[in-house]
Amino acid sequence: MLAQLPVTYRNEREYPFCPGCGHGLVLNALNRALIESAADPKRTVLVTDIGCQGLSDQYFVTHAFHGLHGRSIAYATGIKLVDPDLNVIVLMGDGGAGIGGAHLLNAARRNIGLTVLVFNNFNFGMTGGEHSVTTPTGGVTTTTRSGNLERPLDLCATVVVNGAGFAWRGTAYDKDLADVIVEALQSRSFALLDIWELCTAYYVPNNKLTRTTLTTMRETVGMAAGVVGRAERPEYARALREAGASQAGQPALRPDPLVPIFASALDREFRLVIAGSAGGKVRSTARMVGEAAVLSGLWATQEDSYPVTVQTGHSLSELIFSPREILYTGIARPDALALVSEEGRRAAGHYLVALTPESWLFVTPQFVDLETPARKLVFDFDVTGVRGVKKHGALLLVSAALRVLDLFPLAACEAAIRRTQRSPIAEENLEIVRQGAAVVADRLGRGS
Repeated sequence: MLAQLPVTYRNEREYPFCPGCGHGLVLNALNRALIESAADPKRTVLVTDIGCQGLSDQYFVTHAFHGLHGRSIAYATGIKLVDPDLNVIVLMGDGGAGIGGAHLLNAARRNIGLTVLVFNNFNFGMTGGEHSVTTPTGGVTTTTRSGNLERPLDLCATVVVNGAGFAWRGTAYDKDLADVIVEALQSRSFALLDIWELCTAYYVPNNKLTRTTLTTMRETVGMAAGVVGRAERPEYARALREAGASQAGQPALRPDPLVPIFASALDREFRLVIAGSAGGKVRSTARMVGEAAVLSGLWATQEDSYPVTVQTGHSLSELIFSPREILYTGIARPDALALVSEEGRRAAGHYLVALTPESWLFVTPQFVDLETPARKLVFDFDVTGVRGVKKHGALLLVSAALRVLDLFPLAACEAAIRRTQRSPIAEENLEIVRQGAAVVADRLGRGS
């Protein structure tokens, strides 16, 4: 195996960096680390984003992925999760670390097994020398001409406090940099190396920074050098695989098929809209009706509309039933509309104006004077002695509507309730369905 490994992981192309830039030194150290660790180039991925360091991956005989600024850790996380045994190395700048700060924090707290090399030259070197999250206080950049007022972000302390397995700070000029990269690669944890270096195009001229004063600057800002943190924690990608091993080949959710046990004579697509108030069990009623349709051999869709608030505002459900597959789930003109409350009426205004003489409108007494071309049926459940009218208004009105429409057996609704709801809730809802249907039967029996 070792005999097949390359003598160098660098190809023959020359680096494009500015004279004196530290990027080339970091890449040379990375090359030595890959050689020393005998990394399989076919199992090694370099992930980069925007910035001068983002040019780096093309100079190595490994896999590479280049993406948007600040997103390199996010891409690398996805790659690692797909194959936890890959060597995934992130090459990013201090600019990308700031832009992708949320990715940095989350990868550290999960302990994703990435080796992150931060090419930290304290500014955005590719776009003109703007200040970054690591620019020291007082640092002069093109956007902080009078000196940076912000405190620099301590990358190592940030990832350590959030659970990283390994964190180190040094410079591109440290002779042991390759050895540290090897240690990071072998740590099997989220490992971050905060590598300080010189941007000779912008930061150095503005701040008279040298290799020697890098150390002085580190002491001034109070950031320790060397290994800042080391911890033994499970690596997330492998731990996730192990936790899911017992479920290999199993569906994520337990299959719960709806097998038709009833029949429906419906020969066309039928569209029903239920419009009520939040907290009025509109959506649960709609789900029960949709399952009842499927239990009757029909295709069914449900689309809900409601505000982000809880127990306030409207709640609206669109239902479509069909003996054939439903390829479009939008409803412009319902065949039947059930208005349960004033909030529902306001939300259903565009459905009301679309009703035709062939449409059905089912309402409670508060809408008795509502003008419509549709066939309107008013149900006053209060005078019938039905209990729980306010709590179960949607279920009562829809049960009555289904009894009138005869789309499928009401027994299918009862079966849908029994299969998903716990007693005594199921028994309470079954009684409501029966009472809603009974009101219709009584009304039809009286011929009114």
